[in-house]
Amino acid sequence: MRTLVIHVVLVSFAVCLSCGGSVSDRVEISGSLQVWHPITLTVQGPAADEGSDPSPFVDHRLLIFFDHSSTEESVIVPGYFAADGLAAETGATSGNKWRAHFVPAKTGLWKYRVSFRSGDRIALDSNPLAGAPVVGDGVEGEFTVKPGPNEPFHAFDRGKLRYVGERYLRFPATEEYFLKSGADSPENFLAYTGFDGPAGEGRETGEAREGEAALAPRHSYALHAGDWNEGDPTWKGVQGKGIIGALNYLSSKGVNSLYFLTMNVQGDGDDVWPYTRKEERYRFDCSKLDQWNLVFDHMDQLEIMLHFVLTETENESLFEAEEGGLFADARKIYYRELISRFSHHAAITWNIGEENGWNDKGWDEGNPQKVANTDEQRKAFAAYIRSVDPYDSPIVVHTLPGRYDEIYGPLLGDPSFEGPSLQINDVKAIHQETLKWVDRSRESGKPWFVCLDEIGPAGTGVKPDADDPDHYEVRRYALWGNLMAGGAGCEWYFGYEYPNNDLNLEDYRSRERMWDFTRYAVEFFQQHLPFDEMQAEDESVSNPAAYCFAKKGEIYAVYLGEGGTTNLSLSEGTYSVEWYDPRNGGSLQKGSNDRLTGPGAVSIGLPPAEGKRDWVALIRLVEG
Repeated sequence: MRTLVIHVVLVSFAVCLSCGGSVSDRVEISGSLQVWHPITLTVQGPAADEGSDPSPFVDHRLLIFFDHSSTEESVIVPGYFAADGLAAETGATSGNKWRAHFVPAKTGLWKYRVSFRSGDRIALDSNPLAGAPVVGDGVEGEFTVKPGPNEPFHAFDRGKLRYVGERYLRFPATEEYFLKSGADSPENFLAYTGFDGPAGEGRETGEAREGEAALAPRHSYALHAGDWNEGDPTWKGVQGKGIIGALNYLSSKGVNSLYFLTMNVQGDGDDVWPYTRKEERYRFDCSKLDQWNLVFDHMDQLEIMLHFVLTETENESLFEAEEGGLFADARKIYYRELISRFSHHAAITWNIGEENGWNDKGWDEGNPQKVANTDEQRKAFAAYIRSVDPYDSPIVVHTLPGRYDEIYGPLLGDPSFEGPSLQINDVKAIHQETLKWVDRSRESGKPWFVCLDEIGPAGTGVKPDADDPDHYEVRRYALWGNLMAGGAGCEWYFGYEYPNNDLNLEDYRSRERMWDFTRYAVEFFQQHLPFDEMQAEDESVSNPAAYCFAKKGEIYAVYLGEGGTTNLSLSEGTYSVEWYDPRNGGSLQKGSNDRLTGPGAVSIGLPPAEGKRDWVALIRLVEG
């Protein structure tokens, strides 16, 4: 969390709250009051409407300052306009409820102070005394945060997922490292019929641009309605069962990350935006965003990371093309609104944009056309997100194949970037490309978590099980290729030439076997390897079709993409050999050799069965 660096002069009236989360005449506190669990403060402020002036999104600025009583830790949390406070259910556009979500990293007494001011475009102003105070400004109070359970029962019990200066993200409370097992499709996941907002806006159904899927109606996920469980969230009666059921299914298959666009205006789908209208850039749809938040809350329950992709390649400079300049005010307001509403969730990655840097024109301030973001812009966008987000969630950027050096190279060591979001068309290049950015980022002094978030070709991606039940090339070169290079995991894209693709997906069961293969790989790493202490050691094996991941002299994982065997260079000692089946998961098995003796290059023996299929050998030191 960021340390408080400014102090606000507050007016002198105050309302103190007891520790139990009681309601005062200005502030209501809700939440479990447990460490790492979000605490919501709802402030009764000035009445407003989504369309009113002064604008509740631009001309008001709510900040709540939280100070821990026995340490120097202070956190500034931005707030947002919440209409009547029940907008997900009521569809309200007006009210006097304003909110902020605080995630305490420490137990004990926390004190808060409300800064609530109004003025022309004040939401963009960092001066704490800008504008004039409005009703709610100056409220003070306190509450006591208690410890969580001894064993994690909820995603928040593990703490908020963080970048910790290593190549894997980590949960601070349990010190568990995170490996991504994710869904990249559909990118327009939030184009859901059950959310509020005009359903008819966007490109016409069926229209397709070259290299893209044809448009389809907004998702209903009706095939997953049966996966919804009693007690799961809905809104407005029965809305939400399809999308919530889809998440339940994904979670049951071990999926722990979901990639989604929050604004695809003029993009492939042209059907997702947080605004009251497609053409609007400064007015946000409170009820729709509250409904998004119900879905995100459920993702927390299911321990699924929220991968926010903030722009699409076709609109990466839309804000600046409409307003001019290198960093449009509308973009800043967009970032601030999403951060205010959603940054409290348990696991988040902010992605600057999909296929960012989509052409070579660069930014021309006199050219109104949408052109590529520049390196200067990417750094400015990330720095702004970092300055507003109170929880410093990791920031990445996605780009096209062939643009890696140009886009990622200048970002190495940048204080606001934590990794690349790789898109690779040739699956056979994934292992080396992952390894390249693992190594280059380490050499820069800031190791990145290197994720594979899209595979090509665009028309193919991961095919449905019906077309490719074994998913051999994806499993071998993409999944195991990334992980065995020290990568942080994968999300799977579904190509436009196949059913249930990146725009029209309705049935996640269409790739059920790929979810299983991914889960088996992640389970192997999490259950059997100290993977944060290991690194790629491909030079230690003689088989050119093998990958080796090792903590030399202690533990080795050898992935044999074509089965068979290999020689492995070992340090002195006696080592055990066991085998893992990446096609079926399960327990470790015995092969032709039980023991290996080093030093030197020794044969690891043969796998238990199906010797021409892919296998993983686990070699561990038993006697040094």
